[in-house]
Amino acid sequence: MSLRSLSASEVDADFELAHDTVRCIGSWTVGRIAGLERRLDHTTWPRGAEVVFDGSAVTAMDTAGAWLLRRALRTLERSGQRVALRGLRAEYEALFAMIGSPDVEVALATTVSTPPLLERVGAFAWHGGQQGMKMLSFVGEVAIAAARCAARPTRIRWRPILYNVRTAGFDALPITGLLCFLMGIVIAYQGATQLQRYGANIFVADLVGLAMLRELSPLLTAIIVAGRSGSAYAAQIGTMKVTEEIDALRTVGIVPIELLVLPKIVALAIALPLLTVYADVLGVSGGMLMARTELAVNHTVFLDRLQHALRLSDYLVGIGKAPVFAGIIAVVGCFQGFQVAGDAESVGRRTTVSVVQSIFLVIVADALFSVVFNYLGI
Repeated sequence: MSLRSLSASEVDADFELAHDTVRCIGSWTVGRIAGLERRLDHTTWPRGAEVVFDGSAVTAMDTAGAWLLRRALRTLERSGQRVALRGLRAEYEALFAMIGSPDVEVALATTVSTPPLLERVGAFAWHGGQQGMKMLSFVGEVAIAAARCAARPTRIRWRPILYNVRTAGFDALPITGLLCFLMGIVIAYQGATQLQRYGANIFVADLVGLAMLRELSPLLTAIIVAGRSGSAYAAQIGTMKVTEEIDALRTVGIVPIELLVLPKIVALAIALPLLTVYADVLGVSGGMLMARTELAVNHTVFLDRLQHALRLSDYLVGIGKAPVFAGIIAVVGCFQGFQVAGDAESVGRRTTVSVVQSIFLVIVADALFSVVFNYLGI
């Protein structure tokens, strides 16, 4: 295609140097100035006389082109050369003047520097403290709303509670059961190689039973629910905040915490202990299957040894952790949903933070439970 067949605005930006006049031609826009900056930097400019930039042949200009032209003029001025700009259209001249304003030049010249380590640590600690105070305030609001609903049971919304029991509990049965079944197999398989050396095959029941019922079943179930339900809570509430549905609820006199938070906490407090019982059964079943395959311990012997190895407190310890884990997951997920700033990126970021914080706090709570139970001799 020849140059003549192109419209004036489609011609690449260029310049022609004739004696002391620089004739700017073409479209000085971001898509048409490729390579022009390097040419301007490597051009030998005339010395002594005033260099005149003629912009009468400029067919289009945006901020990128205006900045590049301004940069060329400033470079010559710093070298002691006299320069002048003539012939620009009024709209391009206004754009050129705006690029040359002190505020814009300071903004362009500003460089982003990495703050010192101590400053970054302080900022991180300050941000963490602020988030902790907000979380504490949110827990207080939830407690007040729960007390209000307990005083007036008619305010309790049973339909959302039952819906969340189904989504957080029943729908999580397949993945929870499969993971805990496989974990029981792994524990029994790893223990089998050591127990066979000492002829203690029967003690695989102790290993699987104690590991699954006291620690792994409630912990794995909580992690799965945090990834499934905790993230869903944050995304749901965050999306409602972006679409201003939260504000609409407040406008019609509905307390968002009573409608969106309390049903999720109650539902998860019901569903997670039941999921933990289900995980206990599947985990022990996986260990029993591996014990029969690798150690020739049949089901009857395995269950008889399991009955003698476990106490009722071992079972209740795992079940007792589940409501605490449920409260952590639901509160963190809902809190992060309410912290969404108002755009889609914030929804994704807060959803990720909710999962990470939930899993972290669940593991911390589990460690604290272990310390307390060890101190109490349970």
